[in-house]
Amino acid sequence: MNWLTFALMTVVSWGLYGIFLHNGQTAMADKSNGLYKAFLFVGLAYFLTAVLAPLGMLMTRKANWSMPAAGMGWSLVAGIVGAIGAFCVLLAFANGGKPGTVMAIVFGGAPVVNAVVALILHPPEGGWGSIKPQFYLGIVMAAVGGCLVTFYKPAPPKPTGAPSVQASSASNQKAN
Repeated sequence: MNWLTFALMTVVSWGLYGIFLHNGQTAMADKSNGLYKAFLFVGLAYFLTAVLAPLGMLMTRKANWSMPAAGMGWSLVAGIVGAIGAFCVLLAFANGGKPGTVMAIVFGGAPVVNAVVALILHPPEGGWGSIKPQFYLGIVMAAVGGCLVTFYKPAPPKPTGAPSVQASSASNQKAN
């Protein structure tokens, strides 16, 4: 498979991440600690996926176990910022954010942060003046796209079923 296939697989998995994480937090049925419980299982999933799987692959491939300090350091920092991001997504949900809105902001803003930090860490070959205007337009479009999705997403369907307590109380008061 080529790089684009893997990139699209990441789009799908990260696109599902927010809604599945919100479902997990809600399904914990614990308003005050549900987000911590959900995050605990995110950590377990990371351990299974990001520790055991690569260990198995490295052993199967008979890899050498030397790892430069810079590679370990950057990888550890990447894991920490990823985990902080996952935790902050949960905090956003716990404080009233809805998955569609939170994730639109995250996925609209993250490419902008990525592009800016990448340019700072790896300045362009021809200097800052060599950056084409289309790059800046792309940054603006990503930010505007995240805002548009956030502000104009379709409303979720209204729940059906038994009338709410407030609705039945109001109809009882009218009958009296």
